This record gives sequence, structure tokens and C-alpha cells, in this order.
Amino acid sequence: MKKSMQIGGAFVGMVVGAGFASGQEIMQYFTSFGLKGILGGVIATIAFAVLGMTLAQLGSDFQTTSHKEVVYYLGGRYIGLILDFLITVLLFGVAVVMFAGAGATFEQMFNIEAKIGSTIMVVVTIISLFLNVKSIINLIALLTPYLMTIIFVILIYSLFTMEISLFEANEIALTQTSAASNWFVSTLLYVSYNLAAGAAMLIVMGGTVKNRKVAGMGGILGGIMLGALIILINVTMLVKMDVVAGVDMPTLELAKQIHPVIGVLMAFVLLGMMYNTAVGMIYAFAVRFVGPKDRLFKPAVVFVGLLGLLVSLVGFTTLVGKVYSTMGYLGFALIITIIFTWFRKPKKRA
Repeated sequence: MKKSMQIGGAFVGMVVGAGFASGQEIMQYFTSFGLKGILGGVIATIAFAVLGMTLAQLGSDFQTTSHKEVVYYLGGRYIGLILDFLITVLLFGVAVVMFAGAGATFEQMFNIEAKIGSTIMVVVTIISLFLNVKSIINLIALLTPYLMTIIFVILIYSLFTMEISLFEANEIALTQTSAASNWFVSTLLYVSYNLAAGAAMLIVMGGTVKNRKVAGMGGILGGIMLGALIILINVTMLVKMDVVAGVDMPTLELAKQIHPVIGVLMAFVLLGMMYNTAVGMIYAFAVRFVGPKDRLFKPAVVFVGLLGLLVSLVGFTTLVGKVYSTMGYLGFALIITIIFTWFRKPKKRA
């Protein structure tokens, strides 16, 4: 059970930076649809749990150190090649977005120049990746309870200090910018782009355990925790729509409403989310080309990290728009392939 919890916690830790960091993601994909967004959160929870279980089990079945084998198994020679290429490129792309996001957070909260903030994040990420894979999983999983606790505190406070009715909150929410025209499509897009971000590392984590049931349970627990976070943040922002409407970083704004100290804590939570995701993405990208025990692994990590820092100078907002839209479509392709394989190769999978 301990190993399953580690995998589940690390799964959450990898995805939170890309899907939860600012609160803007939850706002656009769920909260902007009002009360229907809560139903979307429930559906997303089920999808994350089922797909997370499947990917972790496949990683365990193949005992792989990279996503490559599983992707080619899922898609075959030709579709597998396309999925492999796209996933590999997007692993790097998401890491770059996290570096840029860290720079933006340092600048907004601590008045430190964005370039310096991004550099700090890159250096810490590179140092972390010099550890072995099990240490990395433990490190990422360690931050997840801290994140859940802070969000839970903000939710409880928001519920007890709600100053508008649920009807009014719903009306304001419906005026916010949405990621899609329909709440159900928006939910699927959210699951797909987060799965695209987390799939490679989840497969690698599944490969660290020989028992496929333990790996699968890790994927399920991770999916449930992700769903709980979606619903918690969504409800929190919904009941405080009069505070967060039109704000760039809603979660940070809610934390500052409680107390400036909580605001600072939340800033560190945001940086922790971005750090988790950056570590997971760079590791999964590097092991696609170089084995984790290969003597070239560390030089490769340094090179990829520095290249990521260079690209991150493009800017956080620009990168989010470019990378996440591409990830959504890749995620759909990956989900369809997983479902198709689930029915097509049950005997081979077992």
C-alpha cells in the first residue's frame, strides 16, 4: 500500500504544475460552467483513476525505464512512432512552461527578476535529477500532502466567509472565459492535456514495481487525489467568485485573502507544483534517450535543463497558449489508443 501511495502521490505531483498551479486552469475548464463544473470534476476523477491505473499497470508489465516500449505497444509501429515523438516533444515543452511559470511567480510575489527565478528552478531541477528514480518519486510524492492541506484550509475558510449566494456565484461564474463551449468537452480536454503531461512519467513509475496490482492501485489513488483537488479548488473558487473573477492567479488571491502569510505559503505551494512537474518532465524526457544509469545521463540532464531555460525566456503566457492546446489533441489521441488497446489486446496485456 505504501508503494501505491508513493506512485499515486508522485502522479499528482507531476500533473499539478501543469493543471492546477495558478487556479486559472480550473477556472477555465470547470468553474466557468458554474454548478455543472462540479459534475465535470466528478467525471474527470473517474477518467484519471481508470486511465492512470491502465498506464501504471502497463509500465509494470513491461518493467520499462522509458515510455517508449509502452507507447509502441499501444499504437504499433506507425501510430506508436507518432505518439512517441509527440509525447517526447511535449515533455520538454511542459518543463519549459514550468520554468517560465516559476520565473513569473518569483517576479510577482518576491520582486525577483523572472530570468533569475527561472534559473533558480532549472538549477534545483537538475540537482534533483542527479538522484535515482525511486528517490525522485519519493521527493515528488512528499510535497503532495502539503499541497492538499493548504487547499483544504483555503476551502474551509472560503465556505465560512462566503458573502454571496450560490445562485449569484453561479451567475458570475458563467461570465468567465471558458476553455470550450461545452462543459463536457471542456472536462475531456482537461483530462487529455493533463494525461499527455503525466503519461510518460506514470509509465516509468509503474516500471519500478513488479506487482501490476500495486502499480494499478497507485494510478487509481493518484486519479482520485487529482479529482479531489479539482473539486476542492473548483468549489472554493465558485463560492468566492466575487473575489476571484477576472484574477490571473485565483488560488494565490484566495490565500492572500486569509492572511499575507498564507499568501506567501501558497506562493511556495505554486513553486512546489511547478518544481514537481518540471522534475517529472525532464526526467521522462532524458530517459527516452539515455538510460538512468548511463554515464551520459547527468550531462544530458544538464544540457536539457539549460536548453529549457533558454526557451523559457519566450514568456509564460505565450508558452501556455502554444503548448497546452497541442497537448489537448495529443491527449485525445493517447486516450483513444489506450481504450482501443484495452479491448483489442486483453490476453496480450495480461
